[in-house]
Amino acid sequence: METRIKRRAVVDDTACVACGCCAKVCPLSAIQIWRGVRAVVNADKCVGCGKCAKECPASVIEIQEVRP
Repeated sequence: METRIKRRAVVDDTACVACGCCAKVCPLSAIQIWRGVRAVVNADKCVGCGKCAKECPASVIEIQEVRP
């Protein structure tokens, strides 16, 4: 049986400036700005499309492969 690898956005919490650019471009609303401090990714909604990572001006979001 083949294990399907999924992709998810991961935010570097120590460098996020909470600008909200990532949340604005996420087509599934999987990213929220938490208390005006940092971006938080809802792993249940995120499909790893990479739009947030491309839009992030601080380059603190990366798309990682995760096994289910």
